[in-house]
Amino acid sequence: MSSPTTATEVRLASRPEGWPTLDNFTIVDTEVPRPGPGQLLVRNLEISVDPYMRGRMSAAKSYAEPYEVGKVMHGGAVGEVLESTVDGFARGDVVLHGLGWRTHAVVEAAHAARVDPEAAPLSTYLGVLGMTGLTAYAGLLDVAQMKEGDTVFVSGAAGAVGSVVGQLAKLKGAGRVIGSAGSDDKVRHLREDLGFDVAFNYKNAPVTEQLAQAAADGIDVYFDNVGGDHLEAAIEAANLHARFAVCGMISTYNATEPPAAPRNLTKVVGKRLTIRGFLVGDHFHLRERFLAEVAPLVRSGQLKHQETVVEGIRNAPQAFLDMLAGANTGKMLVRL
Repeated sequence: MSSPTTATEVRLASRPEGWPTLDNFTIVDTEVPRPGPGQLLVRNLEISVDPYMRGRMSAAKSYAEPYEVGKVMHGGAVGEVLESTVDGFARGDVVLHGLGWRTHAVVEAAHAARVDPEAAPLSTYLGVLGMTGLTAYAGLLDVAQMKEGDTVFVSGAAGAVGSVVGQLAKLKGAGRVIGSAGSDDKVRHLREDLGFDVAFNYKNAPVTEQLAQAAADGIDVYFDNVGGDHLEAAIEAANLHARFAVCGMISTYNATEPPAAPRNLTKVVGKRLTIRGFLVGDHFHLRERFLAEVAPLVRSGQLKHQETVVEGIRNAPQAFLDMLAGANTGKMLVRL
């Protein structure tokens, strides 16, 4: 079978102000690139779209370099090696790498990790057994130092990270696990499928009121994916010495004005709260332990994972916009 000659890329056309739109992306057909010394040519099979990518569309200084206008975007991907110029990788190998948002990528061999498609579905290497799962594991157990018997609150709990956090908390002996989500269907999913003790729809009433009702005895751990009114509610409900792991603040990513909440930060002092932001990249030393603990839970079905899959590279921008709007349950993926 002859090798393809045309590749497709999604490029950043312009920097969004407020919510991104399809006009901020451009889709370009180009020639399939060729690998140089020390490189692999990979045909991507699945790519990840994630909330952190919204920040990289901005020129504002952050923990990661912004995407360049006019250049192809990038993110997690798994794909098949078509050509290799290095020992240790061969045609047909499946690898995990960071050059998604395109059908074909030239990847430095040093930045590719071989994965076994027989051991687990490819999508799990981008989700529950990949960055998503490690984020949940590190944030809950290393950053927030969850202990047996703790009451744990997870915002954005039906998302890729939050859904794993809640289940891990239950499996690790949390006394009560509470989750918020943006629809009644997602709330049912959290309770009936994922085993959350309590879940509520944050659109139905103020978060502070709903969390106070769900956690009459307060919370000990808060895993924050949302920020804003959720963070304010968590501070209000926090017990003395509660620990907050701040993973993301998706409620503010598209805001054009500073958020009104949290308005109760003075309570951080009296309650002696620990509030710590974290990036998964600082916790890769936990990866082997994470896989040893979590992979068997996934295989046995004790830890469930759900995916929302969109077909085709040309639909990646819409998948990204849908993810920001909360249209996904679990991990959002684009299958090529």
